[in-house]
Amino acid sequence: MTRALDELLDLLDLERIEQNIFRGRSRSAVVPRVFGGQVAAQALVAAGRTVPDDRTAHSLHSYFLRMGDPGAPIVYSVDRIRDGRSFTTRRVVAVQHGQPIFHLSASFQTHEEGLEHQAAVPDAPDPESLPTAEQMLPRYADRFVDPKVVDRLLEARAAVDLRYVDEPPYGTAGSPREPRSQVWFRANGTLADDPLLHVCLATYVSDMTLLDSVLLAHGRGGWAVGDVVGASLDHAMWFHRPFRADEWLLYDQESPSASGGRGLGQARIWTRDGRLAISVIQEGVVRVPR
Repeated sequence: MTRALDELLDLLDLERIEQNIFRGRSRSAVVPRVFGGQVAAQALVAAGRTVPDDRTAHSLHSYFLRMGDPGAPIVYSVDRIRDGRSFTTRRVVAVQHGQPIFHLSASFQTHEEGLEHQAAVPDAPDPESLPTAEQMLPRYADRFVDPKVVDRLLEARAAVDLRYVDEPPYGTAGSPREPRSQVWFRANGTLADDPLLHVCLATYVSDMTLLDSVLLAHGRGGWAVGDVVGASLDHAMWFHRPFRADEWLLYDQESPSASGGRGLGQARIWTRDGRLAISVIQEGVVRVPR
């Protein structure tokens, strides 16, 4: 296990303050606010720690309410909404400086057999054939407003091996493309056999690139290039089948719409052997600077 992954796992290991109250820390982010994927993953950890071990997360729905302060702890308060025979529902509010910054509802289910079908897996090259972040990012240093962004991005993503199938938005800024993006990702090390941990790692990564497809449609390079400003507004995930976040997962993303200063991204996450593991939808603020 890499030190970066060990630090991320430590970040997700919340401190229990009371029966339904947990406290989390933050790490330095590329931008001067708490990374949204971190808050979502920590909130899911808090919810999961109040649920029986025989129930795994099957969905989450969340709203980003305020920017998080990376220099202050985050308190997660869990409301035990429902404990049914098959399903368990939890609501989590993340609070900083006396104000809610994030709200999550999550549902957990006991294992159950049922009808089975899935969409066709998309074509994608083998992940090992693609450049690593260390190989790719330095190519674009001259396109960023601050060349030090490369080092900050590499540090922020060191716990995860994330590889773009095609050029990222900042690689083709100024040239609109089809609003679709693919990345392969996996944890940079072996994880314990805890289903909640793998779900939370995937939740963490899911907020990294989902709005890329919005940028591609308009030839925008992103915040690091300086041609848009934005932030996540809401985020939803459905966990369909078991998976491991330390094995390659294909994140197939597209944007069906952008309007009113907002952009919508939707995606499917596939295991390497072609099983549909997760569906994801997110809307974010995407504004052109004046």
